[in-house]
Formats: sequence, C-alpha cells, structure tokens
Amino acid sequence: MKKSFVSSLLTIVMVLVLAPLAFAAKEAAPAAAAAAAGAPIDYTKAIVVGLAILAAGFSMGFGAIGAGLGLGQATSGASNAVGRNPDAQGKIMMTMMVGMAMTESVAIYALVIALVILYANPLLKVVGL
Repeated sequence: MKKSFVSSLLTIVMVLVLAPLAFAAKEAAPAAAAAAAGAPIDYTKAIVVGLAILAAGFSMGFGAIGAGLGLGQATSGASNAVGRNPDAQGKIMMTMMVGMAMTESVAIYALVIALVILYANPLLKVVGL
C-alpha cells in the first residue's frame, strides 16, 4: 500500500514538473507576434467555434431533458394503467413502447442538430475555418 502510494505521488510530481517543458512553445504564436507588432487580433473564429460548442451542448442537454421527462411520464402512466386494469397489460405495454420510441426520437433529433452544429456548420466556412 505504501509503495503504490509513493509511486503514484512520484508520478504525479513528475508529470507536474515535466509538463511545462513538454508543452513549451518553440517560437511566438502568430497572435502573439501580431499583438507585439501592434496589429489588432481577430477573435471571430474563436468566438464562432466557442458558441458552436456551447450551442451543441445546450441542444443535447435540452433534448435529453425533454426525452427523459417524456419517457418518465409514459412509464408512470403505463404503470398506473396496468395497476388499474391488469388484463389490458399487453395493449398498454405496446402503446407505451411506441410512445417511448417517438419520445426518444426527440433526443436523436437533438443529437443530429448538435452534430450538424459541430461538424457541418456553415458559419465555420464564412469565418474561414
């Protein structure tokens, strides 16, 4: 136990010490060179990419929340219906499964929209990415 703790601690320390050396820049970045020369820096590309990532995240988040609430409501209603009328369980379950499949399509549509925003975004072509 003590030996694994010491080796883990040593590994963490080595990573923290050697990471700046591994990622050190060899020359000034173009943005830093432009800033040093007094030229204005254009952040349009960074803003468009950042907002695209944020929009994709919100799309998936709201799509998953909506699908989750719909699936919970369908399951709750089906459970109550089967509890009241156990003889109709087959019809209730079949209707519930079809409804759940339609509800789950909302999350799939949100995924498609998020993928379009991330990978086929026309604004990225406008700003030159």
